[in-house]
Parts: sequence; structure tokens; C-alpha cells
Amino acid sequence: MARVDAGFVQAMKALWDWNARPAIMERMTYTQKIAHADDVCAADDDKIPPGFRLVKVGGPFLFHNGPLYGKWTGQRLQLGFRVQKRHTNPLENCHGGMLATFADMLIPCAAMYQSKMDLHFLPTISLQVDYLGAAALGAWVQGEADVLRTTRNLLFGQGLVQADGHPALRVSGVFKIGHLIGDGKNTDSLGLK
Repeated sequence: MARVDAGFVQAMKALWDWNARPAIMERMTYTQKIAHADDVCAADDDKIPPGFRLVKVGGPFLFHNGPLYGKWTGQRLQLGFRVQKRHTNPLENCHGGMLATFADMLIPCAAMYQSKMDLHFLPTISLQVDYLGAAALGAWVQGEADVLRTTRNLLFGQGLVQADGHPALRVSGVFKIGHLIGDGKNTDSLGLK
């Protein structure tokens, strides 16, 4: 019988415990969970850089994997998150899947603010992520992205992400220009202006 590393078992138990939510959370509506997340995130506001605000984006998946914060500088969208224990791998660095999820949201969110196109749903067609460095537990992960080109049906973008000011990943992606969101005229869909 193979011997299992005790640290790995401890890490897996911690992950399972985080996923085991009380029954009350299971009965909450999505709106109630978002309100609960606002309360939890407010307790961590002192750990978020000045000017960043909690953003509600990505639906239920990002509700469970966030929170994400945004800042509009007047010309560029900055998106970020603080690496929490639940975001980490067994080495206590941010899991590559969390970083890829963040990168997948970064380019479409930047497009909402930095392009002249109407507001559309932008499902991912292709995402290329190059991991440049680790994002340790507690690190502030922050990214900026650019729209390189849009066609009638596609948006091409790229971005850079840093962890505590050090390069963490480079991302490029192709996104389908999907259906309009509302009337397509909302220029502040994340509430940052």
C-alpha cells in the first residue's frame, strides 16, 4: 500500500471543509449569497488597495471563486483579488486554475470599459495563459488588458497580471461577440465610475 503524504491529506481536508457549507447557505438564493459575500468582503476592505471596489461579475461560478475588485483610472480598468487560502494549491501559491479564471474575466471586463463597442456577452473561444511567476497566499493579484482588434463577430485581447508587483502571467484571448447585454449602452457595468 502506498504511503500518502500527511501534508497533502491535510490540504485536501482543508479544501473539503471549505466546500462543506452549512445548510443555511444551500437554501439561500443567489441574491442573498451576493449580499452575504458583500458582508464578508467588507471585513477584508483594509487588505484591498485604495480605489478598488468589489465587482459583481461572472455569475455563480465567480461568486464561489472570487471576490474580484475593480478600479477605473479614467482610461484603464484594473481588476484584482487577494489570494486567500481557498485559492491556493498545496504549496500555498495561487492555483493556476484560479489565475486562468481571473485572466478569462480580465479581457472581457477591460473591453467593457476600454472599447467603443456596445456591451455584449463575450464567451471565450480561445485563451492562452503563460505563467511567469507564483502568487503566494496573501498576495494582491492585479491585471490590466487591452483590446487588440474587433471584427464583426470576434474580439481579440491581451493582458498582463502581477502578484504584489511582480509578473505572474501573460494572457491573450479570442472572444465571440455574443448577444447584447440590456440595450448595450451601459458604460459602467461594474459600477466603478
